[in-house]
Amino acid sequence: MKHIIPFLIFVIFLNSCSSEFKPATFDTITVEEPFEAEISAVYSKATGNSELSNSINSNVENAIIATLNTSESKINLTDVLKAFNEEYLSFRKDYAEIDEPAWELHIETELVYQSDAIITIAISTYEFKGGAHGNDKIKLLNLDAKSGKTIQINDFINDIDGFTALAKAQFIKSLEKNKDQLTIENFFFGEPFQLPENIGFSEEGLVLIYNVYEVASYDLGYTEFMIPFDDVESYLKMN
Repeated sequence: MKHIIPFLIFVIFLNSCSSEFKPATFDTITVEEPFEAEISAVYSKATGNSELSNSINSNVENAIIATLNTSESKINLTDVLKAFNEEYLSFRKDYAEIDEPAWELHIETELVYQSDAIITIAISTYEFKGGAHGNDKIKLLNLDAKSGKTIQINDFINDIDGFTALAKAQFIKSLEKNKDQLTIENFFFGEPFQLPENIGFSEEGLVLIYNVYEVASYDLGYTEFMIPFDDVESYLKMN
């Protein structure tokens, strides 16, 4: 199995909470159903049957499904896995003469940050249906720790223009530290700097991740950098 979160080594950070609010707790769920395709799913699931845990689990599952390249509308992850396996079996039946390696679908999530205000879960998927290489994706899902609802960037950043300028400066600074002598001209395909879709919290600050192909060629893989809390604090609505 491909290891699909090699660089997310952030420590889970849990702030002290008031006695009235009980933060969500999580179990790690592993799908063990046998499939003909190479399929695995290891994901975080909030425990219990409270409104909070149900909201978290629904949003996590929906986010996982949205990350996948599935053409069918599926309401739960189990159906998605079964549909992928059925598609593989159909392909093998129709093209039995083609000697291709087994299709792969791997799903992994990691709880990377938790406070009394925000939960950040990293969702990583890898899909392979033949060809030169598979398709990797990372999604950073931010949730309201008290309601379980999805949080967008406008919910925690108070000045998008100012934050974008800060992010660009930090991005350039991160490139200066690498050994590949890359510059910002190697990214964004000639377009101006843009924020990634994936911005999440870690113990040390905000993590920004561009998926493969979003701002650079496949050879460069994921592009990620971090903005320390000391630098970004003035732009945060939730301190």
